[in-house]
Amino acid sequence: MSRFLFLLFPIMLFACSQKSEHSTEAGSLETLFKLPAKMKEVSGIALSQDKKMIWAIEDHGNKSNVYGISLETGKHIATVKINAENNDWEDITTDRRGNFYIGDFGNNNNDRKDLCILKIQLDSGLTQTPVLQKTEFYYEGQMDFPPKKSEWLYDCEGFVEMNGAFYLFTKNRSKNFDGTFLVYRVPDQSGNFEAKLIGKLQLPGSYNNAAVTSAALSPDGRTIALLTHKNIYLLTGFSENDFSTTHIRKVPLQTNTQKEALVFENAGTLLIADEKDKSNGGNLYRFRF
Repeated sequence: MSRFLFLLFPIMLFACSQKSEHSTEAGSLETLFKLPAKMKEVSGIALSQDKKMIWAIEDHGNKSNVYGISLETGKHIATVKINAENNDWEDITTDRRGNFYIGDFGNNNNDRKDLCILKIQLDSGLTQTPVLQKTEFYYEGQMDFPPKKSEWLYDCEGFVEMNGAFYLFTKNRSKNFDGTFLVYRVPDQSGNFEAKLIGKLQLPGSYNNAAVTSAALSPDGRTIALLTHKNIYLLTGFSENDFSTTHIRKVPLQTNTQKEALVFENAGTLLIADEKDKSNGGNLYRFRF
């Protein structure tokens, strides 16, 4: 494909993706418990298969561990070391077969060339586990590392696995932030792949309202929840290769903490975690909508 067509495709996709609809809903946020004190920078959570605990990861600067936390007591009950470096782990998700995936794709400066997703197995009886599959990728459309600051769209803190592919939702760090984010598709396979751009969408408001920090797939696979510091956005109406028809429902959380992680507990309930700072945060919440 010529460089001209390579650059033209995202522009054409942007034009049609802006047809997505928006609406607003309400819900209720309940604090379940304080997260264990050692987990100050939780960046992703996933639900265990028996739904009795969550698995939590931390981001850059922390250990290559996944921590098990009881949903009943809030106690730290397991630590599993992953045999891989934590460059910047930003989210953790699962597939329908019970596999777990860690997104090592934090890219604050939009200059990384070692982005990857790690497939692992987790069990509370383990203390260490190997990487079963490494999916390396690079973004379609990114030509410079880093690009100019008005085009810093290549950080990522949220993804899901759906029908044999990963769907990545980027975090906008651009100068003159406008809520735009990109949706990429990567095969759930071992290898090095070009992440295919399948959507360019926009959320309303400021950085804390609209910068995506995590993603989760509903049990029926028809809804994707995106998290920001102040809101949840529920995406429906998308297809596996095209997010241009997406309907976006905004659900305000009524709080402004550094929320970095979420997972569906069931069809109508999400679990959310935020990072700990000097005065607040460091909690696990249950949100019903």
